[in-house]
Amino acid sequence: MGPAFIVGAWQFGPGNLVSAVQAGSRFYYSLIWVIALSTALMLAFADMSIRVGIMSRGSVVETIKETLGRATGVAAGLGVFTITLMFSVGNAVGTGLGLSLVLGGNPVWWTLACTALVATILFARQAYKVIEKIVLAIVATMAASFVATAIITRPDWGDAAAGMLPTIPTGVGLLLVALVGTNFSLNAAFYAGYASRERGLRREQYRETTLADTIPGIVAPGIMTALVIAAAAAVLGGAGGQEGATLEQFSGVLEPLAGEAGRVIFALGFTGAALSAMIANATAGGTLLSDGLGWGNRVSSHRVRLGILGVLAFGATVTVLARGTSPVQLIIVAQALTVIVAPMLGVLLVILANNRRLMGDLRNRWWQNAVAAVGLVAILATCYQLVVTTF
Repeated sequence: MGPAFIVGAWQFGPGNLVSAVQAGSRFYYSLIWVIALSTALMLAFADMSIRVGIMSRGSVVETIKETLGRATGVAAGLGVFTITLMFSVGNAVGTGLGLSLVLGGNPVWWTLACTALVATILFARQAYKVIEKIVLAIVATMAASFVATAIITRPDWGDAAAGMLPTIPTGVGLLLVALVGTNFSLNAAFYAGYASRERGLRREQYRETTLADTIPGIVAPGIMTALVIAAAAAVLGGAGGQEGATLEQFSGVLEPLAGEAGRVIFALGFTGAALSAMIANATAGGTLLSDGLGWGNRVSSHRVRLGILGVLAFGATVTVLARGTSPVQLIIVAQALTVIVAPMLGVLLVILANNRRLMGDLRNRWWQNAVAAVGLVAILATCYQLVVTTF
């Protein structure tokens, strides 16, 4: 998969699904505008990161060190690592919950088993290729099911269109922050530059990459998330009251399409989404931490692998310690906390994308800077919302 599709797989994890179904069940269609705006901003920043990756001689963090100083590069690496720790909690909880819905048993034990599985396949390249195909097929099946459900359940498309107009419902709290943190994920955008270098993309491939990978890779998860909200609004609207639908109720969102089998499709798809996000998230966290500290950025490096294991271990540990806590709320809080370091990463990408010496003819145009300014304001506003809601 290309850089943007890797980023999209990272975004479309359990945190995204839980946040979207909560949005639909609690607030019907009124938060669809958040997804539309977040997707547009995510596209702009992922494109910046890919251009920086194409034009840089080294990794994105190495370029930051050369351009803005070593301390700034270290801060960027540590910042992305910190965000991946937050994402790891949602991914760990998601894998355990998904499998427990299908196979029964304690979700915590399934979380530990999935964490061990991911750690194993990340370091066994042949196994990784097989697992990637299986996970992709599972998530694609669930995605297609949500599309069909969003049609069969006949959502009120007039209200869905009205949901494109920005409104902030009373009591939305951390859910709004979680939706932005998942769908406008600046750490995922930041990692797109690494993925583009890993693919060996060259300057002359930029236009082709934009059309074949960047646009569809970022827009597809946005459309899917909007459809999840629409399906949840049609099937689960009002379920659970102010607390929103439970995970068991979530699993029934595909019943109009497939009956009882819909619950299995949802649970397996939820697990697949969690596994794909867990793999991408842990890889990014370990890579950026090691690169920031000057220890290299190859996944084959022992130090990068220790960072990857650290991300996985953090998610599993928090899941074990937080057992008894509402898993849905735990995932939403973890997703919301991912916005903490995001403003710094956004500013760094904008600075690099405007560097004439580095970027040449691929530096930002005026309209790209205008969109970037909107994105920075939006993420700062989201951070403010996080502080106000928390304290």
